[in-house]
Amino acid sequence: MRPFTFILMLVLSCNGSPGNNLPTYDSAQSPKKDTPITEVPGQVKDTTGLGGLWFLQPVLPSDTVTGKIPRLDFNLAKKRFSGNTGCNSMSGAFDFTDSTLQFNQRIITTKMNCVGYNEREFIENLLRTNSYRLQNGILILMFNQTELSHWTRKVAPRPVINKA
Repeated sequence: MRPFTFILMLVLSCNGSPGNNLPTYDSAQSPKKDTPITEVPGQVKDTTGLGGLWFLQPVLPSDTVTGKIPRLDFNLAKKRFSGNTGCNSMSGAFDFTDSTLQFNQRIITTKMNCVGYNEREFIENLLRTNSYRLQNGILILMFNQTELSHWTRKVAPRPVINKA
């Protein structure tokens, strides 16, 4: 049985590309990370797609009470995300189309306690999400037609609290 395995491996390795067995990629270029779409040389990378890193645009002072800005990093090829709730690190799976987005119920988080931050509500909003819209470089997570949160590629300033 072993000679058969060896011959099979030899045949499979020889049936690759004709000519040489040199790599067909440029190792000096960083591999594409979060998009299943093939990149065209010389074309500008799409920064308005769902894939990649997004930061919450805080609306209330409580959104950033811990000093951390919540973030989501979407890996479209693996349908996995990671990020931070504003308190704890999180990761999980999601499904998407060109307009729908749904997070898997099994979001994994670390267990730090952050006083004054309602992490449970943050996670529930993610789980409510069933669609999204990209508008002027802003990712808007939605439940039907109701906007739940806005996300941007750059860290937005924290809301100012007027102490009069």
